Amino acid sequence: MTRLGEQFAVMDHAIGIIGGSGLYEIEGFEKTEERTVETPFGMPSDVLVGGKLHGRQVWFLPRHGKGHRFLPHEINHRANIWALKSVGVKWLICITAVGSLKKEYAPRHIVLPDQFFDRTSRREHHTFFGKGIVAHISFGEPVSKGLRQLLHQACAEEGCMVHNGGTYVNMDGPAFSTKAESLANRQLGFDVIGMTNLPEAKLAREAEIALATMSMVTDYDCWHEEEEDVSAQSVLDHLHANASAAKRVLQRVIATIPAEANWPEHSALDGSLFTPVEYWPEETAKSLEPILARVKSAQ
Repeated sequence: MTRLGEQFAVMDHAIGIIGGSGLYEIEGFEKTEERTVETPFGMPSDVLVGGKLHGRQVWFLPRHGKGHRFLPHEINHRANIWALKSVGVKWLICITAVGSLKKEYAPRHIVLPDQFFDRTSRREHHTFFGKGIVAHISFGEPVSKGLRQLLHQACAEEGCMVHNGGTYVNMDGPAFSTKAESLANRQLGFDVIGMTNLPEAKLAREAEIALATMSMVTDYDCWHEEEEDVSAQSVLDHLHANASAAKRVLQRVIATIPAEANWPEHSALDGSLFTPVEYWPEETAKSLEPILARVKSAQ
């Protein structure tokens, strides 16, 4: 177990995958280790599964833990992103189940959102900062355009029905939407709805990780009069069908991600930290060591 304060064996420019527990079963993936990482924010959802694919270091993390043990509001997003950053992740692909808010986005389609709308209520899970260090990241464009375009290309080459762009509205859950909520979200022009991805996007930006999301449509939420209301069983059925498509896309896209981390997201903290280094509390700075390492080295 890697504990806080110990020296991390960091492999630079790694690729992270957050999604289901079976995603690492990709053709060509050479699993090399399972790593348990203890963070200042508690334990991640599960162990990190590391290995090589197309010569690249890849780390997988099941968002809900093996066996799907955590409700959306129970996921320790800060621990998850901190752990991935600590092992050198520079690019992060999130695979997530969503409800569709548009008729043309049918179950088993893939949506690559480029925007988010926040309907969550637990803001403390959306930032690493506080306790003496203040940062306000730029989040007008919350998704890495470069990584999203690579995903779009990979989806198209795999023959997936993919929609490039759209707004993901993040609700708390764990209950699915009421019909009134679903209709209101449609009227506001949102495209898909989920319960997990916005905190991942905010924290990844603070951690200077380029993030993009594959939203796998499982249902029409509950607005569609001609469809049954969303249920856990219908979601699971479509999730299983989507899994093989997600694995094929990941296998293809990883080969196209650049080796050098020089995208805009990789310097997101430049101009975002309001607290001068000399005012950083020692304990807070130590707890954010993987997050602040590049900034500190540039001082």
